[in-house]
Amino acid sequence: MPYPPPPRVPSGPRRRSLLASVAGGALLVGCSDGTGSGEEGTAGSPSVVERARVRAARDSRSIVERYDAVLAAYPALAERVGPLRAEALRHVEAFGETVTKASPDVSRSASPSPPLVAPGTEKDALAQLAAAERALADRRAKALLDVPGELARLLASVAAAGAAHAYLLMEGVQ
Repeated sequence: MPYPPPPRVPSGPRRRSLLASVAGGALLVGCSDGTGSGEEGTAGSPSVVERARVRAARDSRSIVERYDAVLAAYPALAERVGPLRAEALRHVEAFGETVTKASPDVSRSASPSPPLVAPGTEKDALAQLAAAERALADRRAKALLDVPGELARLLASVAAAGAAHAYLLMEGVQ
């Protein structure tokens, strides 16, 4: 007697598992101040660790600026995009930078860049944000191989959160 076919299970992660991983990543980010707890001297040179930390903070700040551009162009997306922007701000702080919530500190930027402009449609803006989050998550996943201990764990956690952000940004848009 033939068995009935198994029920169709959608491919990819479930929304709950992604949200749980983001929450878990936020907990990991909250556990570290990004200083590395003195491990820099044992597993890598302080200059490599410090450069990686500064780069990660700058990248997080850049993502926040992208969120700001989208929110300025499409205020209706605030409910959807606002919490993800808030997480990106926490990532900047986790990497040891201070952020004023109202106005991002642009003076730290090495070279001033033109203000970001959101694409013509909400769908395109969300797609560009998702692509930026995905690309940054990939860069961080590669970078964590070059740094020791706490910073590697922090990069892994924030990379996972960025991948979840990309998924959540595109959920229901395609």
